[in-house]
Amino acid sequence: SENGTRCVLSSLSEFPEGFFTPQERKDGGIVIYFIIILYMFLAVSIVCDDYFLPSLEIISECLGLSQDVAGATFMAAGSSAPELVTAFLGAFVTKGDIGVSTILGSAIYNLLGISAACGLFSSVVSRLSCWPLFRDCLAYTISAAAVLAMISDNRIYWYESASLLLIYGCYVLVLCFDIKINQYLMKKFSPCCTCFTKAVEENAEQQPLVGWREESGPLIRPQSRTDSGIFQDELDYSHLSTSLHGLDEISEDHPNVFTMPEADMKRILWVLSLPIITLLYLTIPDCRRQFWRNWFMVTFLISAAWISAITYVLVWMVTIAGETLGIPESVMGLTLLAAGTSVPDTVASVLVARKGNGDMAMSNIVGSNVFDMLCLGIPWFIKTAFINTSGPIEVNSNGLTYTAISLICSVVFISLAVHLNGWKIDKRLGTICLVLYLVFTVLSVLYELGIIGNNPTRVCGN
Repeated sequence: SENGTRCVLSSLSEFPEGFFTPQERKDGGIVIYFIIILYMFLAVSIVCDDYFLPSLEIISECLGLSQDVAGATFMAAGSSAPELVTAFLGAFVTKGDIGVSTILGSAIYNLLGISAACGLFSSVVSRLSCWPLFRDCLAYTISAAAVLAMISDNRIYWYESASLLLIYGCYVLVLCFDIKINQYLMKKFSPCCTCFTKAVEENAEQQPLVGWREESGPLIRPQSRTDSGIFQDELDYSHLSTSLHGLDEISEDHPNVFTMPEADMKRILWVLSLPIITLLYLTIPDCRRQFWRNWFMVTFLISAAWISAITYVLVWMVTIAGETLGIPESVMGLTLLAAGTSVPDTVASVLVARKGNGDMAMSNIVGSNVFDMLCLGIPWFIKTAFINTSGPIEVNSNGLTYTAISLICSVVFISLAVHLNGWKIDKRLGTICLVLYLVFTVLSVLYELGIIGNNPTRVCGN
């Protein structure tokens, strides 16, 4: 460094070379990259809507998971697969800080940006419960504080990475007893906490409405919020949910993915997406169809792998496009790259929020960040405990203080915003989160550029 300026590696060093030269991109080739970026967005939405979320529905039904627990575990793990791949690449391949910077740098977008998208792009007002948000925010704050404490001395030891695995293990243990803990807290704090009182009243009101539908002699389950059917009340998945419970014999299978939509706009998108639809159809078993219904775990794993591959191409294209347009590396990392790596979380959360499953969407948002911290712990532990036992992993902790303040503030602000908005996801909450995200992003960019604080950076070699 010279005159206190910090040198950082270009994001392009983490990806293969593009198929156009810099001059060809400036002469118009950049348009091809933007077309690929839009197509990758479309591909992620197709994977999530046709394969990932239906497999998650069946997993939740089989394990008896509530919406928020399913969102915080399987949904968070599947949609955060790109971050796990990135962390392994950073630990074993590039030997750089790409994993730390990607995961910590996108944390604010995950909390505020995706919450804004759920509120603004959803036409349905979703109600939220107190306990899931408090549980996930607390777990995320503890895991983020643990990561920040570990990298404060620029070294990661095996026992430090093992503590991340232990924290996530405790989080999963809490999720296993989530129903009992939630019921206890409702009884304990409902007299002094209005949100818990409303939750108890809503559970009492909704209790006769949930359960298995049967025209002759309806069978009611006394579970309300703890009902495991994520899409059980939705028309799109009513046949799936009913068939899972064995209450209705369905002779007709799920419509084929090659069935052309009736609306003109949807037909155009269907024709454009036909190549990716065909590729996914040939590689992923469609668990919505009767023949593949028992292959739901295979569907979940392969769809998560496809999400990782598509996200990698997306971030690659975004990085080259940003480099061509002359966008500074620090700005790219905090905006386009952070959003790019979180595309699966964004798409999955918006899709379930539009179906009215607010708890699942919010648990996926915060739960994904908790899982991201585990994504750092797994490769760190494998490398320090089994591969390179002679010494710790070296990491770069520049900007640690600002990152810590940003993470804590974002958790506090999202909790306050949800509380002040009456514990529901709507367009007002989306607008508030969007404004907060823009404020955090602007301050972060100014800090990274050295305009505020004392942290100027430049790309190595420039």
